Amino acid sequence: MNNFSFSVAMSVYYKDNAVFFDRALQSITERQTVKPTEIVLVCDGSLNEQLDAVIDKYRKQYPIFKILRLKDNGGLGNALKLAVENASNEIIARMDSDDISVSDRFEQQLKFFSNHPEVDIVGGNITEFIGDETNIVGKRSVPTKDSEIKEYMKKRCAFNHMSVMYKKSAIRAAGGYLDWFWNEDYYLWIRMQLYGFIFANTGTVLVNVRVGEEMYQRRGGSAYFKSEKKLQDYMLKHKMINKITYVNNVGKRFVVQMLLSNRVRGWVFRKFARSD
Repeated sequence: MNNFSFSVAMSVYYKDNAVFFDRALQSITERQTVKPTEIVLVCDGSLNEQLDAVIDKYRKQYPIFKILRLKDNGGLGNALKLAVENASNEIIARMDSDDISVSDRFEQQLKFFSNHPEVDIVGGNITEFIGDETNIVGKRSVPTKDSEIKEYMKKRCAFNHMSVMYKKSAIRAAGGYLDWFWNEDYYLWIRMQLYGFIFANTGTVLVNVRVGEEMYQRRGGSAYFKSEKKLQDYMLKHKMINKITYVNNVGKRFVVQMLLSNRVRGWVFRKFARSD
């Protein structure tokens, strides 16, 4: 696996926590059984001194960093599109600025690609924690086989975005990341499915994800509902779902995202969208 060259695509912006960002970078540099050959980090607008200090520290330690700075904040989709376009390797792993990859995450995914060269993207399960990394409050498991993933995609996103590793050529062929409010990833996977690319998940936990009440705030409101509804419109238009599934999906999203309070929405996610 050490013979594999692969890049990591990350984005950071001024509201990110410097301590969490440091821990995220540590998890993909110091604590991986197989280390990346390149980390493409997009600074999505001007950063604060604390975040810049973390970047300087890691850049001095690891010459694999490629830092791209944007003058203005353009959103995750635009930042990741730039990261993918500037990645030097065909294989690219996604990483968020406040999550923690398990120590053999990249090794697992590279082995999967080696054993299944037909696969274009492989993700995995995630655990979720609040505060201390050992305070696990949830787990999101996703289907593993291509057919199961594509069936699941009709109702919900079948990948944990922060866990995926994919082929640059497949991402570019599907049009790459595009700006889509809080759903840049789901929109990309849908387009990749339409192009016939092969999906997989490892069935193992690859990333420990930092969560809090603000996560449920982000997943509610009219802007989020409209974004999700547009995805359902897109899938219906391209005959990925039928009208019954469309009505069902939009109805559930309207209730959860428009009618429920953040507190109740959080309970619904933990009860019905997560596993123990």
